[in-house]
Amino acid sequence: MKAALALEALAVGNPDGPVILSALSFEVLPGEVVALLGANGCGKTTLLRGIAGLVPERAGRVWLRGQPAPRGAVARAEAGLALAFQNPDDQLFGATVGEDVAIGPLHQGLAPDAVRARVDEALEATGLAHLAGRSIEALSFGEKKRACLAGVLAMHPAVLLLDEPTAGLDPVGERETAGLLRRLAREREVALIVSTHATDEVPFFADRVAILGEGRLLAFGSPSEVFRDAAMLARARLRAPAVTELWAHLAPFLSGPAEVPPLTVSEAASRLRSILVPTRQEVHP
Repeated sequence: MKAALALEALAVGNPDGPVILSALSFEVLPGEVVALLGANGCGKTTLLRGIAGLVPERAGRVWLRGQPAPRGAVARAEAGLALAFQNPDDQLFGATVGEDVAIGPLHQGLAPDAVRARVDEALEATGLAHLAGRSIEALSFGEKKRACLAGVLAMHPAVLLLDEPTAGLDPVGERETAGLLRRLAREREVALIVSTHATDEVPFFADRVAILGEGRLLAFGSPSEVFRDAAMLARARLRAPAVTELWAHLAPFLSGPAEVPPLTVSEAASRLRSILVPTRQEVHP
């Protein structure tokens, strides 16, 4: 399958400053979600903005659907790449939710009927259909986050970059957003790169994880591969999901073969039941 997005030895940084990240190479497939993790200041936002064309490439290349990505943010948006900022107030300009979501399709030159269809589709996908006529100012922070997501989805991107989509949300909102991201990627075959600090939520939405640190890509692989590398996580000033850390402390006291540690509470509970609860035959010989 052809990659929706590929980075080839990419280096990014402001033109009047130092290179922030260098030698970044990885691919994202259609329908795949890549979680982008790293400590504060490691360059996650800079990378997303560089991919989107808002920060210049100092070296290397960005590929979109097998073709060199055009230069500049406008050209890349037209080529099928969209970015949602961390702060929704930086991206919401319409008076109402529906008007704001329509901005992208209107700029794409779509006919009015097509714009309405795109808006309705995006609002339905993000659970905001009932808020189409509500003022942007009357939205909660979480609703603003979803309105931003609806706005970029309405443009039908092939690649979607999300900067901290769960930041500022309560725990239920984080879990709902994780499920929404995974569903959207699967249903629309959009390639997603999602920067986040919500490590515990990553296993619920990410197919692969990219770890940034020391100005480069420290790791790229499945959540189970990346989160069991304790030494690398320490270098990146990150931690594994809490349940994975707990399992590491319990593992020496559990019988049975060593296994890849669980990433979620439900997975850990299932394994513990098989270890700690006697089988029916053992209870009734």
